[in-house]
Amino acid sequence: MTAREMLKKIHWLGHDGFRIDASKTIYVDPFQIAGGPAADIILITHEHYDHCSPEDVAKISGKETVIVTEKKSAQKLSGDVRTVAPSESVTVKGVRIEAVPSYNIDKAFHPKENRWLGFLVEIDGVRIYHAGDTDFIPEMKHIQADIALLPVSGTYVMTAEEAVKAALAIGPKIAVPMHYGAIVGDDSDAEKFASALEGKMEVVVLEKTA
Repeated sequence: MTAREMLKKIHWLGHDGFRIDASKTIYVDPFQIAGGPAADIILITHEHYDHCSPEDVAKISGKETVIVTEKKSAQKLSGDVRTVAPSESVTVKGVRIEAVPSYNIDKAFHPKENRWLGFLVEIDGVRIYHAGDTDFIPEMKHIQADIALLPVSGTYVMTAEEAVKAALAIGPKIAVPMHYGAIVGDDSDAEKFASALEGKMEVVVLEKTA
C-alpha cells in the first residue's frame, strides 16, 4: 500500500486522536469520541487525561483489543495492556509498533524523564509516526516514516514553526498536523504548518471525523 492510499484510511478524531482503518483497526489517544468500530489495537502516548481517557478507551474496546502504552497510563487501564518504554518495540497482531521518545525541551509539561511515548506503526507496508506531545527533539532526525502526525499548537507542544522544522528533519512522504482545535490551538496553526511546507513536502490537513 502507498502512503497516499494509507492516508485515506487515517481518520482524525480531534486533538491527538486518530483511527487507522487498515488491515487492523488502530486507535491512538482517543479522547471525547462518540464511539466507533472496535479496536484491534489502542495506543496511548502518556497519562494526561486528554490522551489516556479510560472512558473513551472503553467505548472502542472488545474482548480481543490490545492496549500498548507506558507504565503510568497502564495503571489507569484494564484489559490486555502491554507496557513499553522509548526504544522498545512490540509486534501485536502482525503490526510492528515501536515506541519512540516524546518530550518537551523548553517547558515542563512533558519531561523527558517521564519516558512518555510517540509511536512508529508499521502496517500494510506503510510506516506511520505519531509524535505524541512533544517538541522538536533531536531523536526526530532518526525517525523514518512515510506519514508523520505532528503537533502544531504550541503551549504544551511545539509550535507550527517548530513542527515545520521537525517535518523537514523527518522527511515523510506526507505530513499531517494535529494537537489543535480542542484544548489549545486552532485551524490557523494547521494552516501555518501547511503553508510553510508548500512546495517542500505534501501536507494534508484532515477534517475531523464525527
